[in-house]
Amino acid sequence: MRLKIVAGNWKMNHYINEAEALITETLHSSPQVAHNHLNIFAVPFPYLTMAQNQVKHHEGFALAAQNCSSFEAGAYTGEVSAGMLASIGVSHCLVGHSERRSIFNEKSSELLHKLQLLIKHGITPIWCCGEQLNDRNQMHHFEVVSKQLNDEVFQLNEQDFSRIIIAYEPVWAIGTGLTASPAQAQEMHAFIRSKIASKYHHQVAEQTSILYGGSCNADNAAELFALADVDGGLIGGASLKAASFVKLISIMHELH
Repeated sequence: MRLKIVAGNWKMNHYINEAEALITETLHSSPQVAHNHLNIFAVPFPYLTMAQNQVKHHEGFALAAQNCSSFEAGAYTGEVSAGMLASIGVSHCLVGHSERRSIFNEKSSELLHKLQLLIKHGITPIWCCGEQLNDRNQMHHFEVVSKQLNDEVFQLNEQDFSRIIIAYEPVWAIGTGLTASPAQAQEMHAFIRSKIASKYHHQVAEQTSILYGGSCNADNAAELFALADVDGGLIGGASLKAASFVKLISIMHELH
């Protein structure tokens, strides 16, 4: 059975007191987590140890970094390695978020190195893919996502690939208030799952959790989370307040 996941990506938001209060309220207000559910906080680097100290006492909750270095170790000032993250108990890490791809110009070769290092150190990558608005308008969205799959996660062997969580994020729907329609979301998620089945096999595809990311909130989450190939959400703005994040966790709990 695929994991059902609600992951909150805080991006570069909150100061330490706000961060600690948000996690505390979320942990204490959320419904009891079912055995096949997982809730994830993806917090900025300075808050990882604080967050880990809270999350480790609550079953069904996990901690993610928002990024890691593509280098193992060495003279790379300002970088944070996968091994460092593992050493403080981080279990998940975002890779290839659209903001990293577009603003920081991260390329497929670099993202593949990150995937390999995270898996080496026992951390589960949450690998992000998705198309820009012009790609969607020109009907190139399947081509774009297929290339991202082929150039990055499909370079892994089956065993390593099976460690990955995928997040489909239509870039045109991130922080814009726009959301892919349920039909658009299901179509792309089913496409991704079919590509996984073709590359590896049907069982691998059926076990891979694929999240939707793109202005997912309490108003549209129930419809999105109920789709056959949508296994949860990578949540941005709606994860920055405990009440809205808990609402999304509760919606997932009620649906599954």
